[in-house]
Amino acid sequence: MPSVVVLNQMGEEINKVELNDNVFGIEPNRQAIYEVVNAERAAMRQGTHKTKKRKEVKGGGRKPWRQKGTGRSRQGSIRAPQWKGGGVVFGPVPRSHSVKVNKKVVKLALKSLLSDRVSSQRFIVVDKIELADFKTKSLLRVVKDLNLEGKIIFVSPEYDFNLFTAGRNIPNVLVQTKNHLSVYQLTDADYYVMPLEVVKKYEEELA
Repeated sequence: MPSVVVLNQMGEEINKVELNDNVFGIEPNRQAIYEVVNAERAAMRQGTHKTKKRKEVKGGGRKPWRQKGTGRSRQGSIRAPQWKGGGVVFGPVPRSHSVKVNKKVVKLALKSLLSDRVSSQRFIVVDKIELADFKTKSLLRVVKDLNLEGKIIFVSPEYDFNLFTAGRNIPNVLVQTKNHLSVYQLTDADYYVMPLEVVKKYEEELA
């Protein structure tokens, strides 16, 4: 059963907790992660791409020249696909790009990423994350005290104005609530920083 130390915001060890082996100690499943990330990225697409077909292009109501006797190939409309300004054959039309993924696969992908960060010692548990103000330097001080580098995700149990405002101007830091955190965002981070409250919620939901 994996265990991690619980730190305060100054980076001082205050406790040690045992983590649920079924959530934070599994063998990462890369296929599950790929499928969920693929579905989440597909859901980001608007699907509003559109080209005009032959019947939707303006003009071309009459036959450009008579069928026979001109020496040229027969044509029925200047808005046919082979003409400049004509309709597009097999062009994109508005559609949904959504990909269905089972809830069990989403849970497996979450557990895989959490377990990977725990095993690589890039999973930071703190007692709480509270800032006195919404200044960027306040959160940078926390990052420095925790001795973190690279891309970092701070996972908050709920929306915190000071924390979210302080983090939005730091390029390598993402602040997100637990309920809105996606697998795609987790794959893009080197370190996860979570309050113990969030860790317990993950254990309840994913075990």
